[in-house]
Amino acid sequence: MKPLSALLFDLDGTLVDTDRLHEQAWLEALASYGIRADHAYYQTHVSGRLNPDIVADVLPQLSGAEAAAFLQGKEERFRQLAQGLLPTKGLARLWDWAQAKGLRLGLVTNAPQANVEHLIAMLGLEFAVRVVAEELGAGKPDPLPYRTALQALGVAPEAALAFEDSPSGVRSAVGAGIRTVALRTGHALEGLEAAGATLVVADFEDPKLWDWLEDLER
Repeated sequence: MKPLSALLFDLDGTLVDTDRLHEQAWLEALASYGIRADHAYYQTHVSGRLNPDIVADVLPQLSGAEAAAFLQGKEERFRQLAQGLLPTKGLARLWDWAQAKGLRLGLVTNAPQANVEHLIAMLGLEFAVRVVAEELGAGKPDPLPYRTALQALGVAPEAALAFEDSPSGVRSAVGAGIRTVALRTGHALEGLEAAGATLVVADFEDPKLWDWLEDLER
């Protein structure tokens, strides 16, 4: 096993708790088309997927221009809601630990570019590499976003560790050959484990994570 040299992070639900805000924005937007969605609907049809794929699935009647306008409105509403957010518990500790060890940090997200800029500026984080799936040919759960990040960093899969919060994201990272820690911030333990997560934790402060990282170093 190669020594750890990079940490790769999902954004929404991993670095910052935005799921409830995305859910609110999605449910409001879908309601305008007569879809009375709830939390279970959001978890099944929306969470962890690329926006165009979601719209093609739940609103197939929309033209390309109509779908684009729908998504623009939804994301503008999300950014209105996403103000003054705090990072996930324990992130500062993990960030300091990674920098002390000289690990390279990458962002791998399905979020639209405007949301990425909004949230990263709010959190004050810097990454060696940012991979925004909408700029690629495929998003999570396809492994392409994580493979792209590995290539950009010049890091082998076994020398990286990914942090995710959704089964879709876990499948993407695991499909790229990366050990993946899943945060139980929005999805059930069983679904994250079934997707292939190596470890499932509550947040970045979870003692299970730090015990596991110590074992990994040994």
